[in-house]
Amino acid sequence: MSSAVADLPPPTPYLPTEQDQATYQQWLSHTQVQLERKLQGKKGQSRLPELSSPELQQAFLQTVWYESRRAGLEPALVMGLIEVESGFRKFAISSAGARGVMQVMPFWTRQLGISDESALFHWQANMRFGCVILRHYLSVEQGNMHMALGRYNGSRGQLTYPKAVLAAQRRWQP
Repeated sequence: MSSAVADLPPPTPYLPTEQDQATYQQWLSHTQVQLERKLQGKKGQSRLPELSSPELQQAFLQTVWYESRRAGLEPALVMGLIEVESGFRKFAISSAGARGVMQVMPFWTRQLGISDESALFHWQANMRFGCVILRHYLSVEQGNMHMALGRYNGSRGQLTYPKAVLAAQRRWQP
């Protein structure tokens, strides 16, 4: 899987109507500005090499939109989760071993029959896993976002993490 997603261009959002196109463009414009501010270093350069150019940022945001919508999630929620989980670091590894921008635990790759854990360092694979996992937890928790986010983070029943993600989500909404 790692080699299959390594050199792929970002997925193309499905925008069948003018309204869909307008919604995407509004979100993209707003989110690009927010992301640039978030990543700005002291000398005006991005502090993350993996998001150092407008092209890389565009590819990242296009992938966020595609994978979040594919899983039936709000892109702003996924941006908030990524901000809280990894600070947008593509190669983040937590003390528990979670990987990538959405901090997916490697056992998920094995559980789904993919032996290559390095796929979790590719944006699309990581976001696909992360969004599907969050959607699964939303289903398990019958739509309760606080409980689903708690499950995602391994802190079910505690409010600190869900509140942080939901606060970040509000900052990413156009």
